Amino acid sequence: MQQRQIGPFTVSAIGLGCMNLSHAYGQPPSPEAGRELLARALDLGCTLFDTAALYGFGANESLVGPVLKPHRSKITLCSKGGMAGVQFPDGVKRVIDGRPAAIRRNCEDSLRRLGTDVIDLYYLHRWDQQVPIEDSVGEMARLVEEGKVRTLGLSEVSAATLRRAHAVHPITALQTEYSLWTRNPEIAVLQACRELGVAFVAFSPVARGFLGTLTDVSGFDAKDIRRAMPRFTPGNFAANRALLGPVQAVADELGATVAQVALAWLLHQGPDIIPIPGTTSLQHLQDNLTADRFALSAEQVARLDSAINQRTVHGTRYNTATQGEIDTEEFH
Repeated sequence: MQQRQIGPFTVSAIGLGCMNLSHAYGQPPSPEAGRELLARALDLGCTLFDTAALYGFGANESLVGPVLKPHRSKITLCSKGGMAGVQFPDGVKRVIDGRPAAIRRNCEDSLRRLGTDVIDLYYLHRWDQQVPIEDSVGEMARLVEEGKVRTLGLSEVSAATLRRAHAVHPITALQTEYSLWTRNPEIAVLQACRELGVAFVAFSPVARGFLGTLTDVSGFDAKDIRRAMPRFTPGNFAANRALLGPVQAVADELGATVAQVALAWLLHQGPDIIPIPGTTSLQHLQDNLTADRFALSAEQVARLDSAINQRTVHGTRYNTATQGEIDTEEFH
């Protein structure tokens, strides 16, 4: 696989987002199937693995850690804190907490679950807007000084927040959603990353399955987070499906899948962009991690850009409540 840089780390040009193995899209696969998929990713040359304290309320880190441990020196291990599961009388709930003590507790819990002495890239999963970003990143910087974390990242923040954080401690990577149908990074944050020398890690690069094999939203599990996402309501989803013709045409020209075209489009956007698709399917994993073999022509990129963009997509990325939790720039 092609290689790209995230700060001091040379990584596979396409990484693996591990969330799907424990979280978010309904019933996760068995731990055995998850371990098999992780092992296959290693076999295919993936060296960038992304998890978080939130995913499965710790279960994802507990799954990923033992599989990756024998390969620890050959991979770049990323996790996130500042948003995690907290036990309440009526069950475990997601809590955004960017206070220094919470970030420290999240990190130490992650180290224990991952079975490692140090996390290569540690992200603030969400900026807790009740806490100055300088305070949260300041504590993360202390984790670097103590050798518990090697480098720092931010997730789902604006260019302005990135600049404030970077003034406290160098930020190695910024992670947010970026794909043909989510162009928000193009407003400002992608340029800010380039000015500051920050790598850009693109999550949901195949649009939560839309730029993959998803053809029906009626069968979503009750706990599937896409149920609350406006683009996946039946009406919007049907309208969005109608946009896929030109993407399929490019895929047919290349002998690729739609997902591979979506990933090739992201790689084409710049050498500083690293997509981290997630999947529970071994076949989709193989397709995703071989997408760097496909090169798009300028004419093909233009057709893709024209077909699916912020003006043609139906529905917002998040509902109002979730959008209020992040400070990424939005199109108006």
